[in-house]
Amino acid sequence: MRDTVFVFARAPRLGTVKRRLARGIGDRAALQFHRATLARVLRDLAADRRFVTVLAVTPDRARIARPRGVRVVPQGHGDLGARMHRALGRARRAVVVGSDIPGLRAADVAAAFRALGRTRACFGPAEDGGYWLVALGPLRPARPFAGVRWSSEHALADTLRNFAGRRVALLRTLRDVDNAVDLTAV
Repeated sequence: MRDTVFVFARAPRLGTVKRRLARGIGDRAALQFHRATLARVLRDLAADRRFVTVLAVTPDRARIARPRGVRVVPQGHGDLGARMHRALGRARRAVVVGSDIPGLRAADVAAAFRALGRTRACFGPAEDGGYWLVALGPLRPARPFAGVRWSSEHALADTLRNFAGRRVALLRTLRDVDNAVDLTAV
């Protein structure tokens, strides 16, 4: 399979998306942000022919509007690490990104794939200590996301521990939108 980017997204349903953001701006505004950002990310990535764009959804049977040519796969069960590991295993060289990063561009994904030519993994650090992108080549740890404290300022550091002794690249730092403060900042 060609280089593949998986965009992780929750089905856009009122009251189920961006719940921390919704506490600050309301359910309808959070849903509107989610839909708009997901649509822009998918449109931008799908237009780039250097890689294949796949939408990884939860819940698994959800139907989501998407650009032509974008395939949908279920995220499946488990924590975020298990779901990302499953998606990354679908392609020899793969990238996973979230759908809540307004600054994400196709050039970032292309840069991650270029980095895989000289490293085993590539991460896009987030301002909050997590990451907005993970890219893995064919030589990867058996458990790349073991022991990660998700949704915390330790997520990137925890993940990098699983890559000790392996060459890793970092992309530019971006801000994902988890709450109203993040939204105001972007």
